[in-house]
Amino acid sequence: MRFSYQIGMSDADHYLPLAQAAEAAGFEGITIPDSICYPQEASSKYPYNKDGSREFLESVPFLESLIAVAAMAAVTDKIRFATFVYKLAVRQVAVVAKQVQSIQALSGNRFDFGVGISPWEEDFAVCDVPWEKRGLRLDEQIDILRGLETGEFFGYDGEIHKLPAIKMCPAPTAPTPILVGGHAEPALRRAAKAGDGWMCAGADMEQLEGYIRRLHELRAEYGTSDRTFRIYTTGQDAFTEAGIRKLEDIGVTDVIIGFRNVYEMEPDKPLDEKIAMLNWYAGEFIKG
Repeated sequence: MRFSYQIGMSDADHYLPLAQAAEAAGFEGITIPDSICYPQEASSKYPYNKDGSREFLESVPFLESLIAVAAMAAVTDKIRFATFVYKLAVRQVAVVAKQVQSIQALSGNRFDFGVGISPWEEDFAVCDVPWEKRGLRLDEQIDILRGLETGEFFGYDGEIHKLPAIKMCPAPTAPTPILVGGHAEPALRRAAKAGDGWMCAGADMEQLEGYIRRLHELRAEYGTSDRTFRIYTTGQDAFTEAGIRKLEDIGVTDVIIGFRNVYEMEPDKPLDEKIAMLNWYAGEFIKG
């Protein structure tokens, strides 16, 4: 099992010391959530909590996730970073490709790109991107991300994206792992077909086992079962040795550890308390 520490939804001055503390404690990764804005009114429901409410996000601070990754990578040496997850479908894919490639060049290929579709129709409106065909948009974007980091000329003629042949430099010296988020059937299919892994935003053990079983079925259907595939989930079941073993048994490879339930509007904790808690967890479950 690999352990990642969740950083985000906190004061900006917490990011760098937390990244350094997580690396020193033995965490293998850091995950960062993504959000652009909080709309005054929203027509969509949040899909990952019990009642679909969104009020818990209203006054929560979010740094732009790729900027946060670059800053934390600059003050660390070995720990990896992953977005959990980046709302790629509302962005311009060529610009994002350049940002990701730059992060890889500056960090020594320590970035795993977790991507997904925003649940908020308003995010699409704010970014002037159509809500319709958003799944196809993301599928094409994943193809383009992979093509643009080859270091060769690459063009694309899709239903949504039309890209003339271009080359980006410097290209990463290793392919960027792309991790797909989302619980719906189209997201599981996307992960199984085109992803290097899948990210679960929260599920009980029975639900999680069902998702993973379906992923195995889909990977067999798409002929991708031989490809290395990582499965991330939030760590509510990873605070006992038995819980960690159960997660491993059902196929989880990476668990994301956090100590704050933002869904219940728990306030953020002081920096020194956060560092003490991540050190406690590492001492109990990572180094032990």
